[in-house]
Amino acid sequence: MKRIIYVAMLLIGIQAVNAKTAPARGNFQARVFSDLNIVFNPSKFPDGLNNSDSIICLANGRIAIKKIKIPDYKRNVRVTAKLCLTSNGDPWDKTGSCFIIPKESMINMMTIAKGEHQYPQIDSTKLEKLVGVAAGKDYLPTVELMRFMTPFGVGYFSADKDSTAYKRRPVYIDGWAQESVWQQDITDLYPLLQNEAYIGIYIDTWTDKGYKVNLEINFDESTIKQDVMPVRKVLPLINTVYYIGQTYPDIFSRRDVTVPFTIPVKAKNIRLKYIVTGHGGHSGGDEFVQRENILSVDGAVVHRFTPWRNDCASFRRFNPTSGVWLKKRRIAYISEEGRAEKEIEEPIASSDLSRSNWCPGSDVPPAIIPLDDIKAGEHTLTISIPQAQAIDNNKLNHWLVSSYLVWEE
Repeated sequence: MKRIIYVAMLLIGIQAVNAKTAPARGNFQARVFSDLNIVFNPSKFPDGLNNSDSIICLANGRIAIKKIKIPDYKRNVRVTAKLCLTSNGDPWDKTGSCFIIPKESMINMMTIAKGEHQYPQIDSTKLEKLVGVAAGKDYLPTVELMRFMTPFGVGYFSADKDSTAYKRRPVYIDGWAQESVWQQDITDLYPLLQNEAYIGIYIDTWTDKGYKVNLEINFDESTIKQDVMPVRKVLPLINTVYYIGQTYPDIFSRRDVTVPFTIPVKAKNIRLKYIVTGHGGHSGGDEFVQRENILSVDGAVVHRFTPWRNDCASFRRFNPTSGVWLKKRRIAYISEEGRAEKEIEEPIASSDLSRSNWCPGSDVPPAIIPLDDIKAGEHTLTISIPQAQAIDNNKLNHWLVSSYLVWEE
């Protein structure tokens, strides 16, 4: 009798272990785009949706989208996005966004471009004219995999004797970089990628030369059999990047923006992810002044910070076509006679200047805010930028914010 009980317990134990194991699928690389030219070219890419070699082009070539398929993983995976960029002749710094279209969103930028749908109607008292930034009927906002900023002319103008960049190179740069490369861990967004997904790139270029991009998404599977895939969830909340049929979002200069959301009963380890950059490329514009961002849930502040980068001079080698000014200052130096001082004119590049959470040539990692005490049920997220400035003629002040929730069940 004892032997029967022992065998039964052994079988139950084996079944329990098997229930917690998962077959291996192996590592996988999704090569999304290879040397893809992102341009503004209405004659080649007219308004609407353009299909070419499995790539969907929108916004006159400034948006490219591709459908990818990945293995059906049962074990846990680590997911990273790697983006390489060079200028193809555009000398300017531009906003860029690598994104994914939520599967549940029947209305999306592709169906809008085809004329099948329009963005859902909004409450203009809350969102003014900002269609497509928050969830609506049959619509979820686009989720950013990575925000990035193109540098000034990297690659195309990086030759040692380039007529444009050669005389702009400071003495402390031994050569211009040939490309910009960014990589981010996007494991939390795996549910949006699972099985198949539409991945896109947007660059706010206005030339027919634009930029060339290479994008890959890597899936590194756990080698531990019992490391089964957790049940991850993603809830898109807001995205003010003006991909297609949208406008500059200077709404924060006039009001706070509030969006509702629901937390299910089983949710745990809930985190709010928030990506933000300030823009307005003129002296005193929101690109160049510090402005506090305040995030509140149900009226209680959960995070407040001033998004700011003061290390932009470290990206100088990626910016061969950045404008350069001269500034006089007195310096101490070592002369043939010893220590000395004199006045010099020193070059300062536009790309050196501190900016609102970005530098020309940088990516923009999300701020991660744990919501440990939040309960299941209905809630609101409020985004406030109290000192944001309004658009004033050609002074295009605006804030690009995107945010989503992630959790496990």
